[in-house]
Amino acid sequence: MVSRKPGVNNKHISWILILLLCQLSLHVQASNYEGDALIAVKNALENSKDILRSWDPDLLDPCSSWSFVTCDSEKHVIEVSLAGQGLAGHLSSQIGNLKFLQTLELQDNLMSGYLPNELGNLTELLSLNVHNNSFHGSIPPFLGQLSKLKYLVLSDNNFSGNVPIAVAGMPSLLRLDFSHNSLSGVIPEVAFHIPEYSFLDNQLICETTSTHKPCLLDNHGVTSVNTEGSKKSNLAGIVGGVLGGVFLLTVCVISMLKFGGFHRLHDQDTFVDVSGEDDLKISFGQLKRFSWKELQVATGNFDERNVLGQGGFGKVYKGILSDGTQIAVKRLKDKQDSGGITAFLREMDMIGVAMHRNLLSLTGYCATPSERLLVYPFMANRSVAYQLRERKPGEMILGWHQRKEIALGAARGLEYLHHYCNPSVIHRDVKAANVLLDENLQAVVGDFGLAKLLENQNTHVTTLVRGTMGHIAPEYLSTGKSSLKTDIFGYGIMLLELVTGQRAIDFSRLHEEDDVLLLDHVKKVLCEKRLNSIVDPSLKHYVAQEVEELVQVALLCTQPTPEDRPTMLEVVRMLTGEGLAERWEEWQQVEGVRMREYEMMPQRLMYGVDSTMNQQAIELSTGR
Repeated sequence: MVSRKPGVNNKHISWILILLLCQLSLHVQASNYEGDALIAVKNALENSKDILRSWDPDLLDPCSSWSFVTCDSEKHVIEVSLAGQGLAGHLSSQIGNLKFLQTLELQDNLMSGYLPNELGNLTELLSLNVHNNSFHGSIPPFLGQLSKLKYLVLSDNNFSGNVPIAVAGMPSLLRLDFSHNSLSGVIPEVAFHIPEYSFLDNQLICETTSTHKPCLLDNHGVTSVNTEGSKKSNLAGIVGGVLGGVFLLTVCVISMLKFGGFHRLHDQDTFVDVSGEDDLKISFGQLKRFSWKELQVATGNFDERNVLGQGGFGKVYKGILSDGTQIAVKRLKDKQDSGGITAFLREMDMIGVAMHRNLLSLTGYCATPSERLLVYPFMANRSVAYQLRERKPGEMILGWHQRKEIALGAARGLEYLHHYCNPSVIHRDVKAANVLLDENLQAVVGDFGLAKLLENQNTHVTTLVRGTMGHIAPEYLSTGKSSLKTDIFGYGIMLLELVTGQRAIDFSRLHEEDDVLLLDHVKKVLCEKRLNSIVDPSLKHYVAQEVEELVQVALLCTQPTPEDRPTMLEVVRMLTGEGLAERWEEWQQVEGVRMREYEMMPQRLMYGVDSTMNQQAIELSTGR
């Protein structure tokens, strides 16, 4: 006879199973309502069968493999980008069920009909762009309920009626574009407080309480209008554009003369700023502005298998454009907060000053309210770190001559950032992984978007130390203060990596009772006069004297006191045979005194004489 535990029977088990099934059903329903909404959007669009083939109603999760859709870490849809897909039909009211949507990009399609009232439910929406479609009807006042909306672009449609004051007066708006529609009536004066607006090519008149202030239909053009309205003549815009272009070129010429641009950039392309098209008002010369869709397709929807590397600001993916061009796409982690925008603009700002054969050139970018992406040329030979430590069996090995050329090329790239950019640029994370190699194995310094512009100051204090342990200068670790000499320290560590093939920090050396830090390990070996023992074993042929000289430059660059380190100008000269002997003799004298002082101190750390000026004096806090 089978015994049963008291209180447990088939009835109880049945109820438990029913409850579990109910919970599972609720979970599936909760995770699928966004997918249902997107399927409704797809069904309302014509010729969407092939374009939106991946929007499969049998797949519960739109975040898994649906194209043109971006999700957050909680698996909520935050962006739908269908720009330029040639889609016709209307926008389904089910779009209002995407409660977490932040970006809706429908520009450059053939869509028509009214904007559904349900758009007013998208309380998280940051950007709505329907430019260049055939939407009609009045501009819905409910858009004024979207308290977070920053970018509203309804240009080049058939909207009619007036401009709702509830929309024009939204305090969150950064850009409002109602140009090229059939709007009529008075433009509310509150609209003129929006940082960027355009009402061109409508039947609108201006309402202004000031007779002294010109009424502009577009505050990024020069077309002023009177209060009688109607469509404006294009003549003023053309003249203004010509004058603006002349003014811009004049400013460029003056700036280049002021900062020595012609002397330094005579063999470089000249960049002239042009306006962006859609989401963010960012102007960066002849850089290509990529659509989100284009980069999503190029990287296989940012497939993890295409990840080339990962740094403090995000992952880098390999991509292939439709014409077969290979690219590297950096997807920044900081996307929507002020830090993310700052990080993006900081790296973009480098374009105006950082043009050199030994610096990684920026090909283009993609900017939406929820994404920041940078596009670079793909470097087939990857990075110095890859070639030293991660190369696959059978791949080439960097020879000694190539390593010397890499050292000099990287030095010249940093020299340009430090001494020929105005203001100077601090890289702040110089290491082998950030020195890339082009098809000719020429060194190309990348990832200087983390840099800080000095703005004619000698130092820059930050609240966050950025960099890689083992490469970070001691004063930067302890105070958060970076300078040009911070980069010199990191460069010196990279030279030691080139010579030894080893990492800056390697805890496996503990088993051999050696120093964890590569810098201290090299100092010890040099003192014992057995430098050849740490040369990369893969180097079959090298010149011992040249190895010693490169190590000498590295040790000069990694002196504990920033003032004692050479400048990059001096580093380049030493690498080309000028002044090394004198500097090295001075270093030996100073280092000898320091070693004797250290030997008299109580031993507090197991790592020996540390490159960071005795790390017992350094405390890492959560504030750095």
